[in-house]
Amino acid sequence: MRSIHFGSAMIDIITLVAPEDIERATFSNDGKAFLMLEAGRKVPAQSISTHVGGGACNTAVSLARRGWNADARAKVGDDLNAAAVRAHLKENAVSDRLIIGTEATGTAVMVASHDRNASIFVHRGANERMADADIPDLTGEDLIYVAPLSSASADCLPEITKRGRAAGAFVAVNAGIRHLTSRGAQVLNSLHTVDLISINRVEADAMVPLLAEKAVCLEPAIPDDAPELLARGLKAVGHEMGLVCFLRTLQATGPRWVLVTDGVEGAYLAGADGIWWHPSVQADVAGTAGAGDAFCSTLVAALVEGVAPEDALAQAAVSAASVVAYVDTTTGLLTRDQLAAAVAKSGGPQARPLA
Repeated sequence: MRSIHFGSAMIDIITLVAPEDIERATFSNDGKAFLMLEAGRKVPAQSISTHVGGGACNTAVSLARRGWNADARAKVGDDLNAAAVRAHLKENAVSDRLIIGTEATGTAVMVASHDRNASIFVHRGANERMADADIPDLTGEDLIYVAPLSSASADCLPEITKRGRAAGAFVAVNAGIRHLTSRGAQVLNSLHTVDLISINRVEADAMVPLLAEKAVCLEPAIPDDAPELLARGLKAVGHEMGLVCFLRTLQATGPRWVLVTDGVEGAYLAGADGIWWHPSVQADVAGTAGAGDAFCSTLVAALVEGVAPEDALAQAAVSAASVVAYVDTTTGLLTRDQLAAAVAKSGGPQARPLA
């Protein structure tokens, strides 16, 4: 199986700080937590390490571990960081022939403490400079995977999905929050050429104003033991939608599959034959970065291979759990055999049909 992955290539500098060395403030009304850095103070770190990440690289490595022939399409600079990206891809059997050298390679600095959900400082660099002219011939690819794009690169989405559909590939889009909030209409207008769209809970909330007037159904009765997001629904300023209605309305714009992830609260997958919720798999969390890339890429690969939705969700859940056991975004990615063993150890599919 062959895939091309559009998105970012990043150098991730990951800093782990002991909880007693950094303050955290949590606000109960909106559920947000903030790490507090004291100005002028040197904060001791448990570790500082450097890794290669970014959506294009993470998802390409994910599928290469699975046995796919994966190519990453991202922009890097003519610098030492770009050399590290190429070396990482080569080490993980991912082609770097599609990486274009220009400007500075993107860099992220992650500070993680307490629950290991890192705060991230990002300089996207060359990742913001992709253009339609950078899109290669997509003929012969089984999967076109679009990881989050930002700034000028986001404007390539319509052309990527159109060419992917014309080439007969399965087209998957993981739309990031910056793309949705700055170019939400563009995303919606591209979905008729998309097979699967993946968003997280925050991104789903952000899409509610775009979909509220397009609702195609009424929300069904919610059971008393419903997962938290199903019971809560989705909300944005002045707009609310039930989750089932949201999923079906988003499907009506074009995608066969809609995935909404909710971190430790599990994930929801809507397809033509139903809607399923799968709980997260328990893990010892070293870092949460890369969990979304692992979940989505594993799920998409399984669906393209013809795996049943319940089994695809089970694979995705154990893949994400494996990744968060490490501070970086790719060490925990599993081979096909390791994935099968992890699913069996977890007790197999635990997907619950919702509609």
